[in-house]
Amino acid sequence: MNKDLIVGLLVSVAVHLIAINPFSGKNAPPKHVAEVKEDVVQMEMPPLDQDEEKKVEELQDEPMENVMAPPSLIDLPTVVPVNAFTQPLQPPPPPGMTTAKGAINIPVNPPGANFGKGIKDLFDINNLDQKPVARVQNPPQYPYEMSRAGISGEVAVEFIINSSGDVVDTRVMRSSHREFEVPAMQAVQKWKFKPGRKGGKAVATRASQLIEFNLEDNK
Repeated sequence: MNKDLIVGLLVSVAVHLIAINPFSGKNAPPKHVAEVKEDVVQMEMPPLDQDEEKKVEELQDEPMENVMAPPSLIDLPTVVPVNAFTQPLQPPPPPGMTTAKGAINIPVNPPGANFGKGIKDLFDINNLDQKPVARVQNPPQYPYEMSRAGISGEVAVEFIINSSGDVVDTRVMRSSHREFEVPAMQAVQKWKFKPGRKGGKAVATRASQLIEFNLEDNK
């Protein structure tokens, strides 16, 4: 009884399955798959302008120029000489060469710069009542180099005689050779005079003397 019931149930189930799926015994129809085709669209490039092509070619053909500007005058280095700010040093005197005793230091000034400065009541020799009279008037020393070279010359010296008869100031008015100037002034500064007089009293006097350097007299 139970066996018949089970068989009947199985048959009933099979019939229902066939009713529901009539293609169960056949192959299933093929599935349709949608395909997406990509349409390739070729874009046309616009033609290049001939002028632009020429410009590109010209730029390629032109050589590269130096873009650095030339230096201005301010940029150029200034060559500065080495001795521009250097004062030359005078060499020391040779060994054994010392200043002689009794030598007179003569200040080096422009002619007439300080001549007669500080001297009161200075008279010209032509305006005196009585002119000075020389007491000691030794000749100058002849420069050795000039004597050896056989050179003669002369120096005109202006000097001031004070009221005591001493020479207190000298200057060179003119000379034929500079080498004769110092010996001439040194000689005049050692001269002694009887002072000139004006109004009965001794006064300072301005005088001048031409000193000659002659090789014949020096022998």
